[in-house]
Amino acid sequence: MFPELGQLALILALLLAVLLSVVPLAGALTGRDSLQAFARPLASGMFVFTGLAFAILTHAFLVDDFSVAYVANNSNSMLPWYYKFSAVWGGHEGSLLLWILMLAGWILAVAIFSRKLPPVMISQVLSVLGMVAVGFLLFIIMTSNPFDRMLPNIPADGRDLNPLLQDIGLIMHPPMLYMGYVGFSVAFAFAIAALINGRLDAAWARWSRPWTTVAWSFLTIGIALGSWWAYYELGWGGWWFWDPVENASLLPWLSGTALMHSLAVTEKRGVFKSWTVLLAIVTFALSLLGTFLVRSGVLTSVHAFASDPERGSFLLMLLGITVVGSLALYAFRAPVVHVRARYGSLSREIFLLLNNVLLVSATALVALGTLYPLVLDYLELGKLSIGEPFFNATFSPLAVATGLLLGAGIFSRWKKTDGGWLARKLLWPLAVSVLATAAVMIGYGGFAPWAFLGVFTAVWVTVATLWDLWDKSSSRKGRLHGLKRQSRSYWGMVLGHLGVAMVMAGATVVSNYGVERDVRMQPGDTAMAGDYEIVFNYIGERSGPNFSAQYGEFEVRLDGETIAELHPEKRNYSVGMSVMTEADIDAGLFRDVFVAIGERISDDAWAIRLQYKPLVRWLWLGSLVMAIGGFLAISDKRYRIRVKDVKAVEQESGGTAAGKPAEVTG
Repeated sequence: MFPELGQLALILALLLAVLLSVVPLAGALTGRDSLQAFARPLASGMFVFTGLAFAILTHAFLVDDFSVAYVANNSNSMLPWYYKFSAVWGGHEGSLLLWILMLAGWILAVAIFSRKLPPVMISQVLSVLGMVAVGFLLFIIMTSNPFDRMLPNIPADGRDLNPLLQDIGLIMHPPMLYMGYVGFSVAFAFAIAALINGRLDAAWARWSRPWTTVAWSFLTIGIALGSWWAYYELGWGGWWFWDPVENASLLPWLSGTALMHSLAVTEKRGVFKSWTVLLAIVTFALSLLGTFLVRSGVLTSVHAFASDPERGSFLLMLLGITVVGSLALYAFRAPVVHVRARYGSLSREIFLLLNNVLLVSATALVALGTLYPLVLDYLELGKLSIGEPFFNATFSPLAVATGLLLGAGIFSRWKKTDGGWLARKLLWPLAVSVLATAAVMIGYGGFAPWAFLGVFTAVWVTVATLWDLWDKSSSRKGRLHGLKRQSRSYWGMVLGHLGVAMVMAGATVVSNYGVERDVRMQPGDTAMAGDYEIVFNYIGERSGPNFSAQYGEFEVRLDGETIAELHPEKRNYSVGMSVMTEADIDAGLFRDVFVAIGERISDDAWAIRLQYKPLVRWLWLGSLVMAIGGFLAISDKRYRIRVKDVKAVEQESGGTAAGKPAEVTG
């Protein structure tokens, strides 16, 4: 009976989403406050029924209700309870329900935390979000029902959860990733609402900016968790494989980063409106594209869930309606978006514009490398594999250029920057960065052009950010007072930029100075990984809750002293008859030593993978620092102050009133 209640809850959520799409929008267009007042109750009701459906599915997993086909196909009675819980989103239907729950949660959050916004604007925003919800609720009800019964033969134990997903990383990774994906729908809804009512002003940018930043922060954490999981779980020791599904999450992150910067300029100066609107549309469209790639059967990956052409066609239609409809509205409202502006060639506007160009170019290159082979295969024009060499050759120069511009742009000023003053300002940070980079090269014992460029860019961003912080902390009352008076938004920017530098440093150093070895070892053998001596002591066996494992004991020695013992495993999952590698890692802030057991070569010899990974942890620590910076930025007090008058906001921001082009002189 419970599964049928879950299905009913989804149907009721769909009906409320349809009403949310129509009623408040009608009220906003006709000026009827009584209809607009339905927006928040409808958003709340949709969240309640979606949450009820998710709770019922979760209950089915926890009590081993294998009469539900989705539970039977993705769980097993021997699974620990926490893996039963994460199994709710371990397959296509459940992950889609989680997606819809996240969307309903974002809609409810907008309804709750936007009470100070004009009723017309919030009614339009919630209506647009309701339309998005209608599309996904129709998708899950028509093609991906998680409550279908398994009739007539109900299995006793279930087919088990994919062993790759039986990990703490996969408990956290999808929810964080989906929070980012779905969160960009709010930025999209604000952009569409602004186009509808012609209010593309600084106030609109201020309203949508915190939502965009929150979504970007969650997506940053989600991508980092996925990279971390792949690093230790798959047994390869890699942190990014340019897998098409990985790229599907990187695409909205890149365009979302450009969107955040564009919103900052629109809020501060009232320009870049075209960039901002288009980036909001593109970022959400790329989130939908990622959904299509993962759930349409186009890709075969550990991340991909479905292989049903009907599902793919439905998602492709939803993506097409979203893109074509929003771009048509943008074209129709183009005169509202147009702004005439002047600013100097070295102004902050120019640096941010170039930043957007580079980020959009990187997005286009990743999209090309990901989609081109799929299109060729679909058109039966041959098979083509585009992998790491292409992405490294095209993406790395753009990343370096973006970092170099970022460091220089920190010191620029709005509207106009004197070239001589900027050159003098950059002189000392440049000198310090060159010396620090040279020291890093000497420390790692080798020079390579790309290694130098990558490390220099990371150091350059760090030094420029800290130098600017030192300048801004100048105060008659002392440096500490100067630091305290900086806004949370500024501190968020500082953390964001330092996080970028950490990721760039980690990626560069581990790619150029890491050591990877596949060796034949038997108990008693010794092998080297970098400066570390790895001793294979013995091989043993143990049993887990739903698997049996062979494990090895390895000593990690440095200068003859044992610094760690590692116990990598080779696991055999009896239900699914699959074998998995569980690496063990001696982790540190400045390096990892990684050991994984491969295949048995003979009775007493094994293939062993040994890796020395310098600064690899900086990849994930840097991502966390970036996300913390985003969350800190949205806590700035200006996002908690009601916008009382558009004109006042425009005067404060240096922008223009809604719909009126203005000339910003330099």
